[in-house]
Amino acid sequence: MLTIGEFSRLTHLSVRTLRRYHDADLLVPATVDGSTGYRYYSADQIPTAQVIHRLRQLDVPLAAVRRIVGSSDPAARAALVADHLRHLESELERTRAAVTSLRRLLQPEPAPVQVELRAVPATTVAAVEGEVRLDDVLAWYSGAMAELDASVDEPEGAPGGLYDNALFERSRGHVLVYRPTSRPPRQGRVHPVTLPAVELAVATHVGEHHDIDVTYGEVGTWVVDNALAVAGPVRETYLVGPRDTADPSAWRTEIGWPVFRVAPH
Repeated sequence: MLTIGEFSRLTHLSVRTLRRYHDADLLVPATVDGSTGYRYYSADQIPTAQVIHRLRQLDVPLAAVRRIVGSSDPAARAALVADHLRHLESELERTRAAVTSLRRLLQPEPAPVQVELRAVPATTVAAVEGEVRLDDVLAWYSGAMAELDASVDEPEGAPGGLYDNALFERSRGHVLVYRPTSRPPRQGRVHPVTLPAVELAVATHVGEHHDIDVTYGEVGTWVVDNALAVAGPVRETYLVGPRDTADPSAWRTEIGWPVFRVAPH
C-alpha cells in the first residue's frame, strides 16, 4: 500500500486533487483506515490516476470520466474519448475562427473593400427552397446542394443562394439555393425558379466563411456611404468553394446586396 503522499509523488497529482477525485468517486483509494481516515493506494491504481489526469486536462466532464474509467469494455472507452475529442476539435475550430475574425477587425488600417454595382438580368435556375433556422443553415444547404448536383446535368454558371432578411433578424427565414440552367428539372425538392432582375452591390469574400460577416459589414458600410439602401434578400454566389477545392485560401464567395439609390451620388 502507498500513502496518499507517496501516491501523489508517483502520479504528480496533488494530495488535494487525489482527495477531490475520491470525493467524486473517480479514484477511490484501495483502503481507508477506519480509525485515522488515512487513504492508501495500490500500485496498480497509478495508470488509472494518470488516465483520469489526462482526461481532466482535456476538460472531459467528471461524469464522462467516471464512465470511461469505470468501463471494462475497451471499445466503449475509446468511443467515449473519441466523442469528446470531436467536441474539442469543434471548439478549437470556433476559437480559431473567432481569432481570425478579430485580427481582421482590429487591423489599424484595413484594406478598403472592393465593391461594384452590377445589373443582373432575370435568371432561370433550378432551386431548392424552404424556411430554415439560422443554426441549421449549413446542414440544410449541404443537403439542398447535393440534390441540385444530382438533378442538374448541365449547370450554366456558379451556384448561389438567396437569404431572406428574417434569417438574420429573427434567426429563421426563407432560404433558396440554386444552380443556373436553361432547363431546370422537377425532381424531389428541385424545381424551376426565375430570379428577378436586380441591381446588386457586389463584393468578393476571400477564404473560409467563418468571418464572412466582416465582409458583409464592409459592403454595408459602402452601401451607406454611397447613399444606397438595401432592398430584398442577400444573394451569395459561390465562385469557388469546398465543393471545388479543399484549399480554403482559394475559396471565393460573391456577396450581392440588392440596392436602390436614395440620394444623388
